[in-house]
Amino acid sequence: MKKTGIMICGHGSRSKVAGEEFGLLAKGLKSRYPHIPVEYGFLEFATPIIRTGLDSLIAQGCEKILAIPGMLFAAGHAKNDIPSVLNTYQATHPEVEIIYGRELGVDLKMLAAAGERVMETVNGLDDSVALTDTMLAVVGRGASDPDANSNVSKMTRMLWEGLGFGWAETCYSGVTFPLVEPGLEHFAKLGYKRIIVFPYFLFTGILVDRIYASVDVVAARYPNI
Repeated sequence: MKKTGIMICGHGSRSKVAGEEFGLLAKGLKSRYPHIPVEYGFLEFATPIIRTGLDSLIAQGCEKILAIPGMLFAAGHAKNDIPSVLNTYQATHPEVEIIYGRELGVDLKMLAAAGERVMETVNGLDDSVALTDTMLAVVGRGASDPDANSNVSKMTRMLWEGLGFGWAETCYSGVTFPLVEPGLEHFAKLGYKRIIVFPYFLFTGILVDRIYASVDVVAARYPNI
């Protein structure tokens, strides 16, 4: 039986904290699968890079590597960039079998985790505003891939119907529209007493910081909401 290793492939961030959080994911898998080597690496902006993680797994005697994209949805990075890196590496290392897995996607466990995080916020607020008077704004990363963008919208719809908000809409941190600030400007005109903004991201980072900054800007314009 071939010795198998797990390689978690991330995009990478200029945020040091985001890289540390991604590393914790690998640490968690190592504790879950103590007899299987686990490594991680990034496409850009951070180290280790994916190739470094693959080298480490081979050095540990792995003959088969399960490469998993540590991403919510399949856009350009998961569909093109990571496979390109893996295929190039595979071509120069025929002694190892690299199998590429799928992204997390629209999954019931992810939906449940997202719903719990949203309700943590709701339960920590003054209950004088009913859920029916509250709007949920889900913020996705945003991509040039319409399939990935539509999956964020699907998560929004499922959260809305499952949690009982008065309304729900989707906006994005970049690349596609509506962006956070103009999106919230529009949402503020819909007449809801409260808007809860939920960044649907796996990890923190510069984009998440920008979302909070945009929320602060729009909230200052609408102190009655």
